[in-house]
Amino acid sequence: MIKRDAYDAVMRLAAQFPVIAITGPRQSGKTTLARMAFPDKRYVSFDDKNMRELAVSNPRDFLKAFPDGAVIDEAQKVPELFDAIKIAVDNGEYIPGKYILTGSSQFRLKENITDSLAGRIGLIKLLPFSIQELDRAGLLSNDAYDFVFNGFYPPLYDKEKHFIRDDWFENYIDTYMDMDVKGQINPSNMNAFRKLIQLCATRSGQLINYDDLSRSIGVSAVTIKSWLSILEASYIIHFLEPDSNNLGKSIVKTPKLYFVDPGLMCYLLRLDSKEELLLDDHKGAAVETMAVSELLKKRYNEGKKSSLMFFRDKNGFEVDTIADWKHTFAIEVKSNSDTEKKMSSNVKKYVKLKGDNTQGMVYYLGDLTCEIDGVRYVSWKEWGK
Repeated sequence: MIKRDAYDAVMRLAAQFPVIAITGPRQSGKTTLARMAFPDKRYVSFDDKNMRELAVSNPRDFLKAFPDGAVIDEAQKVPELFDAIKIAVDNGEYIPGKYILTGSSQFRLKENITDSLAGRIGLIKLLPFSIQELDRAGLLSNDAYDFVFNGFYPPLYDKEKHFIRDDWFENYIDTYMDMDVKGQINPSNMNAFRKLIQLCATRSGQLINYDDLSRSIGVSAVTIKSWLSILEASYIIHFLEPDSNNLGKSIVKTPKLYFVDPGLMCYLLRLDSKEELLLDDHKGAAVETMAVSELLKKRYNEGKKSSLMFFRDKNGFEVDTIADWKHTFAIEVKSNSDTEKKMSSNVKKYVKLKGDNTQGMVYYLGDLTCEIDGVRYVSWKEWGK
């Protein structure tokens, strides 16, 4: 079992808040992390119909059966439980880390958390495996494109399950549509929504164009925005907002869209092999998608907001990612495997324009991390480290 980087943040929050919620995309390892972090707590799954009916019929008495708290999986299936947890927390002894909630339907889980448990809950967003987690587990190959192509979902690295990549992703999308999307949109629009997912894969790393997607799918731009919010809430895609720093230049106001997992992106692009990816026009976008995903994982695994942006001015000058963390990092992502000085030209220009302590970095596919002319070239094996 691979120890997750989010473990320390889970334990930190559990020492403070009486309720912990672990959210994230389907099959990212939420239940496994919860049970690993709290092995002595009783485990309850509301996939079990009997347990679900008991909790619905009398949620307060149901909680009394777990005086020391519990790990409650698929908690969103019993919305009545959230008010009962609120009352139990407010009226009883304050016990940090008493209830651990997980769920695969992010919409209902988040809605219940917001309505009932605000101020009482610590939230962790768990994405699929990171490069660093796979490295520690001895599962890192020497070819970055193995991971760009296959992605990072834990079941694909479970040697006991023998999943074939394409079969697993096909089932993943079908399950996502049936379990998460159905009920959120009109049933007659399911095929159009699936087409939107496919089109988003072709646009990962690009400025979002609502009108273009609207024309391509045949629904209104307002509907497109609503559907994209569903994809974002379920961690299929992520938006980077434009950097609004004061450089005295006009900047774009439109966010950039990224897939959260490059393997799912490549599957939706109908790429059949790593070799096919290497010859595809989306190769650079897929590498950039992996880099942004690793930066997201680093922040989420620490229990922090992403604080990731990008910069582009009206003349087209762009820096792929701005990480506004304790220090600010301007990061260019390249699919090259050799260090070339020209790869750092944009970050150098940005750092000079900023005139502060912003640090320039180039994420590239080489094996050596080094510094050249004040810019740090970071090997893909250390992305998010």
